[in-house]
Amino acid sequence: MTTQDTGYAASALAAVPAAGDRRAMPMPARLTYYYGPMQCGKSTLALQIDHNHARQGRHGLLLTRYDRSGAPRISSRIGVGRQAVEVADVTDVRELVRGRWAVGQRVDYLIVDEAQFLTAAHVEQLADLVDCSHVDVYAFGLVTDFRGRLFPGSQRLFELADAVIAIQVEVLCWCGRPGLLNARVVDGRVTREGDTVVVADTAAAAAPSEDTAEVHYQVLCRHHHRTGDLGPHHPVPGQLTLD
Repeated sequence: MTTQDTGYAASALAAVPAAGDRRAMPMPARLTYYYGPMQCGKSTLALQIDHNHARQGRHGLLLTRYDRSGAPRISSRIGVGRQAVEVADVTDVRELVRGRWAVGQRVDYLIVDEAQFLTAAHVEQLADLVDCSHVDVYAFGLVTDFRGRLFPGSQRLFELADAVIAIQVEVLCWCGRPGLLNARVVDGRVTREGDTVVVADTAAAAAPSEDTAEVHYQVLCRHHHRTGDLGPHHPVPGQLTLD
């Protein structure tokens, strides 16, 4: 059963299981999902947890899907990053790990960033690795897409994870309320149509050409996400402005 366990967030950084082959001596493993809006530090926490486990002699594998950098890596907005393995639609994560084992490489845990983009099948594979192979899985991602609807990957993680943990770094809407939802902004307006996956950063891109729309994301509270209000410097669609 999925649990809310904020205390476990701290223990993930403080208490790291000892190094060892869990396949030879089975120990309980966990599937943990850390979630939050953009800019709350998910990728930074992912890299910190990997660092702490590695210091204890454990061997991890870093996975990602559609990182904002466009490369197979886990990248944080504070400037740190590491190479990772890109998960594709056809990837079987279990076979990926077993392939490492087959050539003598240990994999004690997985760090999975941008986990909202996983398919439900990928999440099932992660659960199999936890339950059958005693591999710890730490997944990090958003909950809802730009329309305010659950990502399929996040939905399945909420259903299967041993612990579902909200990252406590506060992100604010422009109005000062807690930022809960991620708006997709196209040419200065909130849009609610289009592909679910469009990789872009929170900062506005370069000036668009005639054929290219400027796309970025902005964290908003529920009220301003619903109304499409991006703040006083971005007029609501249809609103007159004073020169």
